[in-house]
Amino acid sequence: MKIGSNQKTKMNNIENQGAIEINITDLSLIFRNKIIIIALITWALNQSLKLIIFYITEKKWDIRRFVGAGGMPSTHSALSICVATTIGIKEGWESPLFALAIVIAFIIMADAAGVRRETGEQAKVLNRIILEFFKEIKLKDKRLKEWIGHTPFEVIVGAFIGIIMAWVLCAVI
Repeated sequence: MKIGSNQKTKMNNIENQGAIEINITDLSLIFRNKIIIIALITWALNQSLKLIIFYITEKKWDIRRFVGAGGMPSTHSALSICVATTIGIKEGWESPLFALAIVIAFIIMADAAGVRRETGEQAKVLNRIILEFFKEIKLKDKRLKEWIGHTPFEVIVGAFIGIIMAWVLCAVI
């Protein structure tokens, strides 16, 4: 990671003072970070695709699909792979930062298709049990969320979108 002389001076001052100073200018730099901008654009596009695909398959609009987890394509996969790919393009494929990003992306994708998917499947079973065995009793609790994880196909499509978005947006931004 490249550190400019201004950043080195700030780091030395912080070390000498023993305190961390954060000002508005420093925070505004976050919103100029191209990796974050590319990630946010990828998130918005992927969530929009998820909303459209839900409409096509279910024949109804559900705005909760724009902010909700689960469904086609996996935004967790798109976002994590997009960030890793963007870091690879900008920092180099051999950089430790890319290595860290790609390992975290694979963990996120494995979790989306594994643990989180199983949680959604278990929620479906529990919701059915509650409906069948407790018909007479009015339970005030909400149904468990069933759209939590992703199928392997949803994860792969999300990752593919993340790679494409990183390459396209790195060329444009």
